[in-house]
Amino acid sequence: MESRVRNHLLQVQAASTSLSLLDTSQPHTFLKPAKKINEGHDVPAFLTSRAYSDIGVFIMQLNIAMCPRKSSDPGGTRTWQLDEIDVLSEPVQQLRELLQKIDSIIEEAPPDTGPRRFGNVSFRKWYEILESRVQELLEAHLPRAVLDVSATPDGTSVLEELTPYLLGGFGSAQRLDYGTGHELSFLAFLGCIWKLGGFSTEKSQDGEFERSLVLGVIEPYLRVVRRLILTYTLEPAGSHGVWGLDDHSFLPYILGSAQYCPAISEGDAMPVEGALPSAPNPGDIAKKNVVDRERQHNMYFSAVGFINDVKTGPFWEHSPILFDISGVRSGWGKINKGMIKMYNAEVLSKFPVVQHFPFGYLFSWEQDPNAPAVSASVHTASQPTNHPPSMNATTSRPSQTTRAPWADSKRGGEGPTPAPWAQKQQAPSQTGLPPTRAPWATSGSGQLPVRGERTGGMPPPPAALDGPTKVPW
Repeated sequence: MESRVRNHLLQVQAASTSLSLLDTSQPHTFLKPAKKINEGHDVPAFLTSRAYSDIGVFIMQLNIAMCPRKSSDPGGTRTWQLDEIDVLSEPVQQLRELLQKIDSIIEEAPPDTGPRRFGNVSFRKWYEILESRVQELLEAHLPRAVLDVSATPDGTSVLEELTPYLLGGFGSAQRLDYGTGHELSFLAFLGCIWKLGGFSTEKSQDGEFERSLVLGVIEPYLRVVRRLILTYTLEPAGSHGVWGLDDHSFLPYILGSAQYCPAISEGDAMPVEGALPSAPNPGDIAKKNVVDRERQHNMYFSAVGFINDVKTGPFWEHSPILFDISGVRSGWGKINKGMIKMYNAEVLSKFPVVQHFPFGYLFSWEQDPNAPAVSASVHTASQPTNHPPSMNATTSRPSQTTRAPWADSKRGGEGPTPAPWAQKQQAPSQTGLPPTRAPWATSGSGQLPVRGERTGGMPPPPAALDGPTKVPW
């Protein structure tokens, strides 16, 4: 199984570096996206679908685009920061205006003043307003190249396919929550536009189109979402609570760690260790003054800054996984690689997260003939066949029988651990910090398991997950 997975990844690495563009000169049979993942046993089918492959390729495109580049200019390195955005293309600028209009709807639906901890009911009013205007908003701000794509006679229009992904990117009006599944929906919305040639029909030069998309659209989208969370106290969706990376988002940790990776030349693979000389230390995420400074420039620290905005107490206490990661000594390259593997395992491979993702023509449920077979994991096999209306695992811990797909060897005879990503922490010392971090966090080896080393897609989908979950790096 492992040999077949590696061979498949080598083939994809050579063949796929970006999402393929559709031939928009011909009509296409668009589909209104529909739910396909109804129970845990459907997750392995998703992991071999064309949609899963396309999501992975798109994420890796964005990821490597954010990596610094070697340059002959004075200073020798080009970096990309949130507050130093180059001139944006017209399609990106239009999407920024779309997000601004979506954000402004908050003023029309002020939060209800009644006492409640989570889920202000006024969010439903905000969502209803967005639903009523989404058609005209898309017609006004989608690239003309997308709007002009023709559909087959009497078929679904391109707007009907794109609309559910955009609406799904802003949380659930029914459950009053927001999480990584909604973030994934917005990513798919952008991926649809990319496939339709909405950003460009030319090959991106050294990631310039992808980088514009990250800085010009994804970061503003995250700001809108954070305002929604604060305004309507939206509940985390599909979260592991304290044992999760973040209550709401994951992409900023991937893209933000890429910003601090060592500089590469065009055509190089993504570095798996090391860091930009000027980058802050990973451990600085526990220092509020550094976070407040860096959040203006970097997506990783921006996400950590939002955690500080909504949570109180020692950082290691409310965000132990991020704190453990901050002890990595091999630099931001190693953190970036681990984040991608964790995203694959904890977002794309988890039923509570992907169950609401809809499939249409552009992100298809159709099986990828080149994908390696995936065995049903213990996690997916144990999912209920009929899930309840609300799947907000805000405080539940991941199954202790789940084994991460990147673990190279079984730990014979070892029982479940209290925190599935790390060793059990000792009691805090008098300094207020845990005396030890997880063993992988302080390892100086700087070596990652060699699996899925490519820039054109995600790591391999999980095989049979039959042991305790291990830290991805």
